[in-house]
Amino acid sequence: MHGVTEAAYYVKLPGEKVECRLCPHTCVIAPGKRGVCRVRENREGRLITRNYGRCSSLALDPIEKKPLYHFYPGSLILSAGTVGCNFSCDFCQNWEIAQQEPETVVISPDDLVRKAREVDSLGIAYTYSEPLVWFEFVLATAQLARNAGLKNVMVTNGFIRPEPLKELLPWIDAWNIDVKGFSLEFYRKVVKGDYRPVLKTAAAAVDSGSHVEITTLLVTGLNDESTELEELVKWVATNLGVDTPLHFSRYFPRYRLEAPPTPLETMRRARDMARKHLHYVYLGNVADPEANNTYCPVCGELVIRRTGYHVSLPGLDGRICRSCGSELAIVR
Repeated sequence: MHGVTEAAYYVKLPGEKVECRLCPHTCVIAPGKRGVCRVRENREGRLITRNYGRCSSLALDPIEKKPLYHFYPGSLILSAGTVGCNFSCDFCQNWEIAQQEPETVVISPDDLVRKAREVDSLGIAYTYSEPLVWFEFVLATAQLARNAGLKNVMVTNGFIRPEPLKELLPWIDAWNIDVKGFSLEFYRKVVKGDYRPVLKTAAAAVDSGSHVEITTLLVTGLNDESTELEELVKWVATNLGVDTPLHFSRYFPRYRLEAPPTPLETMRRARDMARKHLHYVYLGNVADPEANNTYCPVCGELVIRRTGYHVSLPGLDGRICRSCGSELAIVR
């Protein structure tokens, strides 16, 4: 089964309309029309998903590329993406597959699990475009992957309703969730969404026992104001925990946005502020040898060195700091 299949989470309305209940947009879709995500379509009063089994990108990536820095560091993971997204960020980094109609190949859940085992992958990462709008395929694949002893990783904007999230959570081992800002105005104008459901997704993932890391792309002049960033950091510390890794990623002009790249000074200022509240803060898209290493929050010793995607663990015995004996928040 691929391409077109009946979608989960919708209700039928009068006049052959349907209401999609996968994400908080809750699109009401007339016959022949599609929702915001472009991949859920009303066909004669049934909501179908146009991307089941459609794969736009497939690669064996370092786990650090997701980015996940505290989940089996140094591992490789088979990474798959589809098409579509329920946001429309002006700065979209993968707009060619998220917002356009790229070429795709057909793949089944069984195919993807078999490929992951053939390449000796840690598991499968659902990434590149927005995997939550690939919900039916991701759920089916994640269940097979878990039963095959593989890990499941979601790299996502976190914009999903509670009911489908509850069904998905038991099958996902790790999440990197984009919290794109901490302002409703920013989300509405630039992202075309709402950050409050994203925060609920992150909290629910932590509560479920999954490993969670957060990424925020700092966009010049739009979401990089100090007060807003500190509110975000304090929310992470209070609601997800001080051991939650936070990745500030440097913006470069993409898609519809031509603002200049994020100044390095802004990146470092954000990191310095965040470190007052969180144990692990990283900078992405920055050529700084210190920006991506992991240090023990107790004694300060280097425990994981990252040079590009080359990873060494000079200061770890399992999850224990060799220097002071502290157990660190790292899944291995």
